[in-house]
Amino acid sequence: MSLLVKQAVNEIRTAILEAAGRAVADGEFPAAPLSDFIVEVPANRDNGDYSSNAAMAWARDLRSAPRKIAEAIISRLELCDTFIERCEVAGPGFLNFYLRESFNACIIQDILEKGADYGRSNYGGGKKINIEFVSANPTGPMHMGNARGGALGDCLASVMDCAGYNVSREFYVNDAGNQIDKFGLSLDIRYQQLYLGENAPELPEDSYHGEDIIVRAKEFAEIHGDKYITATEAERRKALVDYALPKNIAAMKENLTKYRIEYDTWFLESTLHNGGELAETLDIMKNKGLTYEKDGAVWYKNKEVLGARLLKEGKTPEEIEKLELKDEVLIRTNGNPTYFAADIAYHRNKLQIRGFDRAINIWGADHHGHVARMKGALDAIGCNGDDLDIILMQLVRLTRDGEVVRMSKRSGKAITLVDLLEEIPIDAVRFLFNMREPGSQMDFDLDLAVEQSSQNPVYYCQYAHARICSILKKLESEGKSARECTIPELALLSANEEKELIRHLSALTDEIILSAKNYDPAKITRYAVDLATLFHKFYNACRVNCEDEALMQARLSLCLCVKNVLKNILTMFSITVPESM
Repeated sequence: MSLLVKQAVNEIRTAILEAAGRAVADGEFPAAPLSDFIVEVPANRDNGDYSSNAAMAWARDLRSAPRKIAEAIISRLELCDTFIERCEVAGPGFLNFYLRESFNACIIQDILEKGADYGRSNYGGGKKINIEFVSANPTGPMHMGNARGGALGDCLASVMDCAGYNVSREFYVNDAGNQIDKFGLSLDIRYQQLYLGENAPELPEDSYHGEDIIVRAKEFAEIHGDKYITATEAERRKALVDYALPKNIAAMKENLTKYRIEYDTWFLESTLHNGGELAETLDIMKNKGLTYEKDGAVWYKNKEVLGARLLKEGKTPEEIEKLELKDEVLIRTNGNPTYFAADIAYHRNKLQIRGFDRAINIWGADHHGHVARMKGALDAIGCNGDDLDIILMQLVRLTRDGEVVRMSKRSGKAITLVDLLEEIPIDAVRFLFNMREPGSQMDFDLDLAVEQSSQNPVYYCQYAHARICSILKKLESEGKSARECTIPELALLSANEEKELIRHLSALTDEIILSAKNYDPAKITRYAVDLATLFHKFYNACRVNCEDEALMQARLSLCLCVKNVLKNILTMFSITVPESM
């Protein structure tokens, strides 16, 4: 929370505890250790700016009815030299506190002084956080899941940075293993089909059939002609992969940059294989007795390890039995490591070798079965599985005119990230993909995303910022410009619409911290929409260019605060901040 909000909450806690101490000293209640209590913002602001359950929490400690305790506390509260104006008892014994106008005035001053830093905190304490997201296979175009995961991961990274964490964005490139073998096979056959016609082999059902494979094979052929037709299969496939894979990776980087995502690290899976870390990780597992050989393959004792972890978490043997846990293959009979083996080595690299305090991965919901076994494997090799957090992201459905859309009008194929960014403004894509929690399935309305109206949330927020810029310009044209206000002048902002707006502004730091704790940047997009709504409500109710010069200046200061906060949020999410619309 911001320092001012923290100060107000601390003042309330101190006032309550000191009043309780006086009641005990007066002999009204017995001396006893007191239970902890809550000071929070009530859901209904008619019940004060803050509310506390101290009287209910202490009913057993003080052997008295909560209402009696609350009344005793109120009669002994000392609120001089605090931000608290008064306190009232409500219901069975809630203590409802109301802030002085000076608190709102200090909030405005704080926002204007901090400017672009307002909302930032040191809550995260500089802990090193690795956020891995998108990590699409470099064997084909990125799809809608990658589009949502990209916006979610990038905006979550920004939120956590704002909350005081040392954040690193990472893309894991699967440039080794089965999918690359399949990629090479698919390119090989498409290349042969260019020259051998009916004599060329057919593409297997489980290989890559996309148009992109044909395009890469043709590009390769334009450079090398039929030179590789007579080469060995291994030479031909290696040459094709060595040509096509860097092209695909470069295209992903270009498209993600267009999406306004810049990664700190592009981590190649091949480095685990070539640098020895995968072999080292497998040796650790072998030396710990976590593996065995069977049918020519190397297996990991997943059933034993994960079962033990689940027992510690409180599951019963019967519940674990129902999960039908199975051991996992680490090295196939052909000698190639599995994706799971590489994944264990990769996460060991994050947590143990590079020393991140926490690794956060954004995965599709279809990977939910992989979460527990991954955490268990990390525990087993000496890392802490709980230092890995997985955000499971649900599917996206694109809709137009209320109907589900699956195919691109331009290509007639499944809509890709590139298709989406060509059709929809990037501002709208990034904002709308963060309007829902990751775990909820979402419908992305293509019509709404391009609509320039208050129904479009990102347009609505941008318009609020532009409207404030317009107000300031109009006043400047009349020779009126904002100046620094005194606390008494800012305390003139006493209308309900003004106080609601200031209360909302004061909550930004807390909202960012909560968003970071819950891995849910949607809290911030919703905060921005609510801020725009409250600003329009204020603007319609309170004339900014009024005759009272002091009140006009106070309202101008409030407008500047809203402008600053909207800019901070939109900038944090890499969304443009227009000054006119």
